[in-house]
Amino acid sequence: MSQSIPMTLEGYQRLQEELKKLIRVDRPKVVQDIAEARDHGDLSENAEYDAAKDRQGFIEGRIKELNDKIARAQVINPAELDTDKVVFGATVTIFDVDSGIEVTYQIVGEDEADLKHGKISVTSPVGKALIGHKLDDEVRIKVPSGLRIYEIIDIKYE
Repeated sequence: MSQSIPMTLEGYQRLQEELKKLIRVDRPKVVQDIAEARDHGDLSENAEYDAAKDRQGFIEGRIKELNDKIARAQVINPAELDTDKVVFGATVTIFDVDSGIEVTYQIVGEDEADLKHGKISVTSPVGKALIGHKLDDEVRIKVPSGLRIYEIIDIKYE
């Protein structure tokens, strides 16, 4: 798993903040919760203890996952890109030929994807299909609801 993981600076910083919180806040809290649950006596029938141990396992797994992703991160600043094609980090406005709807998406890493905020993963069907295309290109994208035809009407790197 030594493959680099592309992400924006914002996404990288978000992962670092989550890791910091897990290590400084969540981990000590769950250790304290386990100690308190132990004080209640018989561990074989102690639901609080079991829940705290499960939470500890989750936290430790997430810390390991975040450390790995941060170590393999390839931070890309879209503002430094100079291209006329859609690449990772681009903010792309597309026009749906069938519905007449115009939408804008920023193409980001998997951990940053958030459709409500207009961020789609570079590995999503739409993200993959847009990569490499230029302004005014017509892009045919197979999505779960069928084949969609989009026209790229704007590409920004900010």
